[in-house]
Amino acid sequence: MTTADTGTPVWLVVGLGNPGPSYAGHRHNVGYLVADELARRMGASFRSHKSGRAEVVEGRLGAPGSPGPRVVLARPRGYMNESGGSVKALATFYKVPPERILAIHDELDLPFDTMRVKLGGGDNGHNGLKSMRSSLGTGDFHRVRIGIGRPPGRQDVADFVLSNYSSTERKTLPFQVDKAADAVESLIVDGLERTQQSFNS
Repeated sequence: MTTADTGTPVWLVVGLGNPGPSYAGHRHNVGYLVADELARRMGASFRSHKSGRAEVVEGRLGAPGSPGPRVVLARPRGYMNESGGSVKALATFYKVPPERILAIHDELDLPFDTMRVKLGGGDNGHNGLKSMRSSLGTGDFHRVRIGIGRPPGRQDVADFVLSNYSSTERKTLPFQVDKAADAVESLIVDGLERTQQSFNS
């Protein structure tokens, strides 16, 4: 599925995280959780891409019964700080320009249970975004930034993002993931401005 095959634009939606069960519940892996929800909505399961560097789902997102935009949903197989190589390989394979790439990621500078959607910007110390910017040669891709808040007290930032959500947060997390998946759909179907008006809490 490429732009050339269909004549319609393809979006590359990337859930950022670390692979493997030991990382599954970490705050740093919320991008994976949203990608899983989007795959569920697309009615498909992730499979290994021929590049060997990511798992993908190909399909459409949007309202049931309407042919929504074509989407390649991806979870990089490498660790967070290696995400860019996977994204670059997929973008090249599917002929997706940076402005139709969307990264879903955790954001320290937003409180838990808040979210922002934006185009471009810095990486704010986020290793996944830093790797994507380096590999793509630009930071001008879309982002769904999911708030995880700052670590309490003097806890190290790296320890905080690589730790599980608290029991209180886990009660709210499914709703946060669902809302982020809604934001992804809105961005692809309705555009950035309308999505920001609806979702930038």
